[in-house]
Amino acid sequence: MNTGNAQYYMDREDRFGAHNYHPLPVVLERGEGVFVWDVEGNKYYDFLAAYSAVNQGHCHPKIVAALVEQSRKLALTSRAYYNNVLGEWEEYATRLFGYDKMLPMNSGAEADETALKLTRKWAYKVKGIAPNQAKIVVCNGNFHGRTITIISMSSDPDAYNDYGPYTPGFINIPYNDIPALEKALSDPTVAGFLVEPIQAEAGVYLPEDGYLKKAAELCKKHQVLFLADEVQTGLARTGKMLACDHEGVRPDILILGKAMSGGMYPVSCVLADDPIMLTIKPGEHGSTYGGNPVAAKVAITALEVIQEEKLADNASRMGELFRREMKAVKSDLIEVVRGKGLLNAIAIKPRNGKTAWDVCLAMKKNGILAKPTHEHIIRFTPPLIITEAQMRDAIARISQTFAEL
Repeated sequence: MNTGNAQYYMDREDRFGAHNYHPLPVVLERGEGVFVWDVEGNKYYDFLAAYSAVNQGHCHPKIVAALVEQSRKLALTSRAYYNNVLGEWEEYATRLFGYDKMLPMNSGAEADETALKLTRKWAYKVKGIAPNQAKIVVCNGNFHGRTITIISMSSDPDAYNDYGPYTPGFINIPYNDIPALEKALSDPTVAGFLVEPIQAEAGVYLPEDGYLKKAAELCKKHQVLFLADEVQTGLARTGKMLACDHEGVRPDILILGKAMSGGMYPVSCVLADDPIMLTIKPGEHGSTYGGNPVAAKVAITALEVIQEEKLADNASRMGELFRREMKAVKSDLIEVVRGKGLLNAIAIKPRNGKTAWDVCLAMKKNGILAKPTHEHIIRFTPPLIITEAQMRDAIARISQTFAEL
């Protein structure tokens, strides 16, 4: 065993694993709070936080304890039986977010698929759209997962190339374009509008103030469901419990994942009221692992941590600090700094052959781990527990990197 030799681990993955990812060349073996350590003992600030799954910090002791304790008692029953924890999680989540019902799944993509199925069921059972005619409006630049159906609505060739034939029933419109949405919703066969409050994977694109509110009002006017994919933007990441909260918008269907478990376990869910949720009957949708006892206990605890540690407030304060300080950095490489809360991005203007990937490699040497998205954009999404002292230290390291480049 070549412990401490990063290249050994990278070569082994390359030899035996599928090549569907292009990771940063670092091999991690331990994490605690905002920090991770590689196999060679180097310490880094984690400014990706597993794409916002680790909002509560790596290996949060309270969440770890909940995972271990429940794992020793009962881990999985499937939904063939009741278990004594799922109802507790369902009650906790529905009361916290203000919905009648919750449907538990595992991954964010599964939760999005669940929302799409709910929307189509509702279209036929409640709105009265003719069979197999329901359409769902989506936005260009979206990222909702990697399933065949989800990539069928993608505008990213890397996501959909060579995966056809594609699932029909989607209308693509530009993001942050109310007139385009209004035109699409005039089609009486439209059942839902699926949107990310902030397009994270696309490069942290924020819509204009009021966009979500206007969109939700248009959906209500046309008897169309407003679906919010808050898998990355939700659970305190943007400075509120939900990104939709910034505009006082209550989605008809709310999609959550990632930080629902604090990065400890695959957990996702969909929340909706009875007229929507109860259109799906027994046997019509499900998951063997969805709603298992470990997931339930971990999810409850992860949500408690967000509230007890006031992570939304901290995300708001630290995000403002990050954007203010990074906008003050003098560098020809920095084109724009944008974000909300601790969901931020820096767009890179390639110079002298240096791209966003080169910046990330250089930041790694200075103790900061972050990852490019779409070649010229770097996301900065640290755990929401980051302190001001840690944030200022990290900003200094990032600024130093740009100065060196």
